[in-house]
Amino acid sequence: MSAKNDGKVIVLMGVSGAGKSTIGKMLGKALSCDFLDADDFHSLSNRGNRIDILLTNLLGKFHVLTLIVQLDKMRQGIALSDEDRMPWLEKIQESLRKRLLDGETVVLACSSLRKQYREILRGSDPDYKPGSYTSCKVKFVLLEGNAEVIAARLQKRASEEEHFMPLTLLQSQFDLLQADECEKIFKISVVLSPEVIVNTILEMVANSLNP
Repeated sequence: MSAKNDGKVIVLMGVSGAGKSTIGKMLGKALSCDFLDADDFHSLSNRGNRIDILLTNLLGKFHVLTLIVQLDKMRQGIALSDEDRMPWLEKIQESLRKRLLDGETVVLACSSLRKQYREILRGSDPDYKPGSYTSCKVKFVLLEGNAEVIAARLQKRASEEEHFMPLTLLQSQFDLLQADECEKIFKISVVLSPEVIVNTILEMVANSLNP
């Protein structure tokens, strides 16, 4: 465990198609830290029977069935409810908390569209007090883009079979998106090149996350 316990979590948030995973992988490499994709916390159960058995052993049958239902909903164009999301977010929180307690820095790609979802992730910081956004070790970076830009990206991914997020769910995500100024969420446009986005976030990390 780090003596200073100075780990941080940088959450790349935004609607599907904003580039969270692409930027997250690049940022993790630049920071020499692990990159986590929130989708992996509820999509492993669809990769075959061997994985289903492993998840059953680790999580119990109820959780495996829940993960499968969530994937089916998304593929059918049905937006997830808060009831669907909470076990998923709590699982992510648990993973992040362990890393923070070990003094690790980690980059996470997670939509985190609503404030209540972000509060769950902030709760991975053992010292977090509601509203203490500046001192919290979990920081959020919103990758911003308008609906037309994001829709074009999703259509391209769908044609290349790289993404399971139906385009019909995009508007529901924009409707859910909240980004209160008081939360000190860092915002950056998705129309910039990935390299510029990563370098800008690195500057933010140096200036804001490590005062």
